[in-house]
Amino acid sequence: MKLGKKLTGTLAIPVITLLAVWLICSSKGVALFETQLNILTFVRAIANVSLVTFALAINLNSGRFDFSVGSVALLSSVISAKIVLALNLGPVAMLLLSIVFGAIFGLISGAVYVSVKLPPIIVSLAIALFYEGLAFALTGGHGVSFANSANLLSFSTIPNLLIIIVIAVLFMVVVFDHTRFGYEYKALQSGQKVAVNTGIKEIPNALICYTIAGAFMGAQGFISATTNGTIQMSLNFGSISPMFMAFLPMFIGGFIGRFSNDKMGYLLGAVTSALISLLYVRLNVSSSVQQIVSALLLVCFLIYLNNEGVIRGLFVRKERAV
Repeated sequence: MKLGKKLTGTLAIPVITLLAVWLICSSKGVALFETQLNILTFVRAIANVSLVTFALAINLNSGRFDFSVGSVALLSSVISAKIVLALNLGPVAMLLLSIVFGAIFGLISGAVYVSVKLPPIIVSLAIALFYEGLAFALTGGHGVSFANSANLLSFSTIPNLLIIIVIAVLFMVVVFDHTRFGYEYKALQSGQKVAVNTGIKEIPNALICYTIAGAFMGAQGFISATTNGTIQMSLNFGSISPMFMAFLPMFIGGFIGRFSNDKMGYLLGAVTSALISLLYVRLNVSSSVQQIVSALLLVCFLIYLNNEGVIRGLFVRKERAV
């Protein structure tokens, strides 16, 4: 009975979303997965969203709202791309460099946060502006193009993306569920003062969190850059936009985490979000409509989470009445 409840709670949202998306496409006479390109689009969306969700959730679960994650992805991909293009290296080298630079810039963000002792929102906004400006200066405002580097554009295949997704999930599970750092991370979440009084060092834990989040965003920046073929410059908080696609899967992941592992929940949340994104693509939905629908879905889910007890009570009363 408990296993069935856990399985139902874990798979309910992605399965319901899949059925809804399939029915909507069928009503329009459109196949959801008609070609291999559709499958690639779906897997690519899972990879992008899951990496951003992991990066955002790591700090947000500890009360640190980090607006700089998008700028970390931007700057790390710009620097790694310039090195790779200058030395004529391959996509694996760019991926590794993006992860390393992402980790470094994430660590710098964390170091600034713990040093200035200002609210994380204010610090992350300042860091975002600085990283955006640095990326703009490094490219002269023109961005980076991979038009003459077909080998870099060829990396974004289904097997390669699946490997990245699996490694990311395994890393999250191992590091946050089976290491001393992970135990201390959870202890700080549950009660910061109590955890610190028992000898857990908050600052090193926070720095590691920022470093890991930066590494994830470096990988996401690489995927985005090699998929689009260019790295467009963003100023005045333009780099913040990627983080908004992580809100819905992050809240879904938190809900699914009640029934299973929250890391698996974030992945299934990314799958749910990717299904919705694929629906937009298959039906040629305009970007403005996409934003409205996505915002409504997020608001409706948050309303449910905030009123979950009341909603359940209504169903229980109906069952008793019957």
